[in-house]
Amino acid sequence: MLERIKHMLIKEFLQAFRDPKMLRIIFILPLMQVLIIGYAVTTDVRHISVALFDLDNSVESREIASRFMQSGYFEQVATVSRDADALEMLDRGQAQVVLRMNKGLGADVRAGKTADLQLLVDGTDSNTANIVLNYSGAIADQFSQRVLLKRMQLAGQRKTPGRVEVARRAWFNENLESRNFYVPGVIAIIVMLITFLLTSLAIVREKEIGTMEQIIVTPIRPMEFILGKTAPFAIISLVDAALVAIAGVLWFQIPLRGSLLLLLVATLLYLTTTLGIGLLISTVSQTQQQAMMSTFLFYFPAVLLSGFMFPIANMPDPVQWLTYINPLRYYLVVIRALFLKGTGLAVLWPQFMALAIMGVATFALAAARFRKTLA
Repeated sequence: MLERIKHMLIKEFLQAFRDPKMLRIIFILPLMQVLIIGYAVTTDVRHISVALFDLDNSVESREIASRFMQSGYFEQVATVSRDADALEMLDRGQAQVVLRMNKGLGADVRAGKTADLQLLVDGTDSNTANIVLNYSGAIADQFSQRVLLKRMQLAGQRKTPGRVEVARRAWFNENLESRNFYVPGVIAIIVMLITFLLTSLAIVREKEIGTMEQIIVTPIRPMEFILGKTAPFAIISLVDAALVAIAGVLWFQIPLRGSLLLLLVATLLYLTTTLGIGLLISTVSQTQQQAMMSTFLFYFPAVLLSGFMFPIANMPDPVQWLTYINPLRYYLVVIRALFLKGTGLAVLWPQFMALAIMGVATFALAAARFRKTLA
């Protein structure tokens, strides 16, 4: 048995490493992906383009505009003087925000009246628009507070009224960097894509080039064939996972606070599920084209329904039930908890258990399907 598996392993490694282009795809492309996607996938909103529409041109209006531009979030790209120009900039996408201050704003502030500040925001991207409104509200509150304190000082009041202040502290991701949340997820989806592509083509390629019949007449058993097919891809995928994880830690400075041993065990269980699903796709496909299409049909819903981008709790109940058969859902919880929180097995055991059950089930299905093919 071991001798037959050994020959299968040698054959698969030789087949995988025979083409230098394949080597670059397997080992260099994932690194490039994690570096590019790591920079691209972020929800931090900065460099918001602003068209300034200042009809008042007073000390107060200029101070408000200055506070917006010096906040680090907004960038003034134009100054407009007509409503039509402001709307045209929004329509053309040349500005995301129009900051409009009507005539009399400064006089109202000096007179102790409520002054209106208008903000026109491009709401095409509702998430970004909400963040922009939050930033703007915070800047306006700071300005109002400064005006109030100055007025009290001028009135001779030395004691300022009491306020309730929120002492904010974020645990596990102190600077609230969205990259710390997304990069571990990027590692998980890259590993899933590699394992799917490698294994989904494994058996169907044998069918297409006509070597499946030669394998069938050998004394190799279905489980030995499955092990011989998946073990090289498991090793390759594990090396890939280590490379992209090291890139995440060293390049993006993502903290790894949890146990390396737990991360290794979780990755092995996760690879078991993805390899099993890839093999299952390979056994039911007749051509490599079918296998590729099936892989992508499974891959994209798996990513979208994993909690990588959208919280699972916000999804409709039937969709939430569907996510329970998605291995990426469990691995994302584990890898984010191990990277950012340093959580242990006492908390993460349900996810480990789910991955183990799914790995055994998918491999059993793949083996059963392959046995049926041989029959």
